Amino acid sequence: MAAQRLRVGRITVDLSHPDKVLFPDDGITKGDLIDYYRDMAGRMLPLLRDRPVTMIRYPDGITAHAILQKNAPDYFPDWVTRAEVAKQGGSVRHVICDKAATLAYLANQACIELHVFLSRLAAIDHPDQLIFDLDPPDDEHFGQVRQAARLLRELLEGELGLTAFVKTTGGKGLHVHVPLDAAADFDAARQFARQVADVLAARQPDLLTTEQRKDKRGRRIYLDVMRNAYAQTATAPYAVRGRRGAPVATPLHWAELDDDQLSPGRFTIATLPGRVADMTGDNDPWARLPRLRYGLARPGGRLRRLSPAAPG
Repeated sequence: MAAQRLRVGRITVDLSHPDKVLFPDDGITKGDLIDYYRDMAGRMLPLLRDRPVTMIRYPDGITAHAILQKNAPDYFPDWVTRAEVAKQGGSVRHVICDKAATLAYLANQACIELHVFLSRLAAIDHPDQLIFDLDPPDDEHFGQVRQAARLLRELLEGELGLTAFVKTTGGKGLHVHVPLDAAADFDAARQFARQVADVLAARQPDLLTTEQRKDKRGRRIYLDVMRNAYAQTATAPYAVRGRRGAPVATPLHWAELDDDQLSPGRFTIATLPGRVADMTGDNDPWARLPRLRYGLARPGGRLRRLSPAAPG
């Protein structure tokens, strides 16, 4: 991509050094990253809109130092939407991805990774998503991660009456998301997630653990619920990761977990556009997620009866 300016919708984005290589082993340039995020905007924006973003930038490529950046710099153009979000002792001015041009602009800033809040601006203290991070000890245990995700789905959907959605993280594991109605605060949501994890780990003690210390997990899959807290973030759906091969956090159909050939790195910046090209309606595995809303009161009552400590 030789152009130094790019028209995205009604906005012209100034580009700098689009030929700069960000993924040396793969020859992927900043221009490739810009093209990917611009072209993927239609999929990403409905899932990102009104969510504060944390950026991970790689100005000198993925083999050099990464910059985790929360505050939007003053030099960002005015058309990039910002939002002041409270933190202890002050506030952070986060970027809000509400237009395709913003995704292209961030890519031009060598922002490879996008991580987003589990809450939206209108109710920033109340999550509208619950997340379970299924973290294996290494890449060789991805088959067990797939098994754990299916078991988690059976508990969430079959016993608690919730709808769950799954995605690769672009790393070793899987994320399972549950849409919420943003009535409960983060403390209540995290407590619910912890109880779910405890129930599942008690049922499958050889496969799963909720132990935070790595040296106590052994070869088991860690059911991590700690992202369910205020200002914690999760890898955005369809976001690229700063890893060799440029893997992408990819929403999946649950049936895809039955594929023994599924691997954490199957979906990349090169393969994802082809995957989603004809994905419409029911073919989109996450199409329903923004439309669903669940409260925790009824599932919480069911969950208490499933607790290992519950009588009977």
